[in-house]
Amino acid sequence: MATALIAQLTDPHIVANARLCLNQIDTASFLREAVETLRRMPVAPDAVILTGDLVNDGRVNQYEHLRVLLAPLPMRVLLMPGNHDDRTALREVFPEHDELGRGDTCDFVVDVGAVRVIGLDTLVEGEAGGDLSIRQLEWLEHTLSRAPRRPTLLAIHHPPFATGIGHMDALGLSASASTELERIVAAHPQVERVTCGHLHRTISRRWAGTVVATTPSVAHAVALDLRNDAPSAWNYEPPAVTLHHWNGTALVTHQLATGDFPSRRYG
Repeated sequence: MATALIAQLTDPHIVANARLCLNQIDTASFLREAVETLRRMPVAPDAVILTGDLVNDGRVNQYEHLRVLLAPLPMRVLLMPGNHDDRTALREVFPEHDELGRGDTCDFVVDVGAVRVIGLDTLVEGEAGGDLSIRQLEWLEHTLSRAPRRPTLLAIHHPPFATGIGHMDALGLSASASTELERIVAAHPQVERVTCGHLHRTISRRWAGTVVATTPSVAHAVALDLRNDAPSAWNYEPPAVTLHHWNGTALVTHQLATGDFPSRRYG
């Protein structure tokens, strides 16, 4: 029975070595914990995907620090940009990462065991919100049509749905891109999951005949405040890595708190 285990890390917001993000958050230490959590797993992931906001300011020295922090991972690592990233700087520091491509966007399709992983780049340079071009949407539709029976995990940074966290929804995926993406996904039932970053929290809903979810950051969280006029705020909540396990018949998603939490036998 063909299986696959894909780990997802999102929104590490790495800054230069010995610096703190927002002058307060030790994002490097958080990412080290996430990497070590994956290395300690009894069953190693087949691949790791990072779904955007890899660094905080899109600078070369920040990506150089990110490269050092990810180096202990022995499996394939797939990188995607978010709204805090810069494609040129990212490609400069990770030139061997074919998934980043050389075009206007960093879209890719990669087979990981039994699962096809599609990454869609929603970065709009100079803006916090996201978008998808007509070309990207046509590419996605063609890519999905080529493998209609292969279980597929679609990864994007900006979620294509309103979460209720108003200040983040204002910085989400554009309405036109969300509508077209929903149409395409609904027509391709092999899409087992649409997984997103950006919100730094776990939020899920039924969408386009499948499940769409945001996943927690490996660092800080966006504060949960569902008031329409809620201010932008962050806090410390247990960071986690997300694990997508294709067991041969279904894609089951787990979240694993980062850090040292050894198991204990009952009794």
